[in-house]
Amino acid sequence: MNAPSAVLARHGTAAVSDALDLAGTPGGLWGLSRQSGAGMVVGPAFTVRFEAVDPGVRAPAADFIDDVPPGSVVVIANEGRHCTVWGDILAEVAVARQLAGTVVDGYCRDLDGIRELGYPVWARGAFMRSGKNRVRMAAVQEPVTVGADGDQLTVRPGDLVAADGSGIVIVPADLVDEVVETVTRVAAMEQQVLADVRTGTPLRTARVTHGYNDIARRLTVGGSP
Repeated sequence: MNAPSAVLARHGTAAVSDALDLAGTPGGLWGLSRQSGAGMVVGPAFTVRFEAVDPGVRAPAADFIDDVPPGSVVVIANEGRHCTVWGDILAEVAVARQLAGTVVDGYCRDLDGIRELGYPVWARGAFMRSGKNRVRMAAVQEPVTVGADGDQLTVRPGDLVAADGSGIVIVPADLVDEVVETVTRVAAMEQQVLADVRTGTPLRTARVTHGYNDIARRLTVGGSP
């Protein structure tokens, strides 16, 4: 894990999301939740895009997993289709290759087996129907669009993916240093607020003392001054 990833891994996705708000950049990936694994996962995105095939067209399983560098988070764009492109065999190879986790804009299967491996996966849910002969791999390591309900993001290879029990945040590669600095600064301030509260200081007083609300004076995404 590189230095920026290690810093963000010490904090949650809420802190990363707040930092992106302060940078004026959307980052939360809507509609996906943790299916397996535990803790915070941070790593560069390795992107894969699938497309539908017509009925009767042969489309074998996609072979990309052997090319994913250790520490990466696989980000699969399957447009929420009700067929699966991630299962326990891929998860076992991912564990052996020391990948950080997988994000599927769609569904995974073999969830019980994946959970036994302890491999981190985020998806729209679990479903057993195979993607073979329904979808085929269309692109690898190209920008992909992911997310549900019209709230979508573009993920580019090398963007930093941060994911935990609250969801997934995508940090554009050119904002990583800024986000790391902001997360570090905000986390230190919040620890000061907590330290005061734990000694009996009213929360409103601790917030004023340490500038809790001042830090968000910049415009947030979709917000106002």
